[in-house]
Amino acid sequence: MCNKAKYPYVATFFTHLGAIEFYEVLKKLGDKTAKMSPVPRHISISCGTGVFFSREYTPDEMSNPDVEKVFRIVGDKYIEIWGNEDIW
Repeated sequence: MCNKAKYPYVATFFTHLGAIEFYEVLKKLGDKTAKMSPVPRHISISCGTGVFFSREYTPDEMSNPDVEKVFRIVGDKYIEIWGNEDIW
């Protein structure tokens, strides 16, 4: 797992492909810190891969149907700030 102290956000995904696509979007938006990494099981029961990032989450720019949830990381807590209501 990555050093979450460097990253204020983490997104979880339904599929590994969704994580890769989201990571690529972040890179195109200029987030050089974005990193794919396993996520704790208590925040995702899907593919287990997350993208940790520092750019403020904006659903309009970062839209992806495979995003499960987005969390703000505060210390050891994961605070959900966005959840996908279109669960298959």
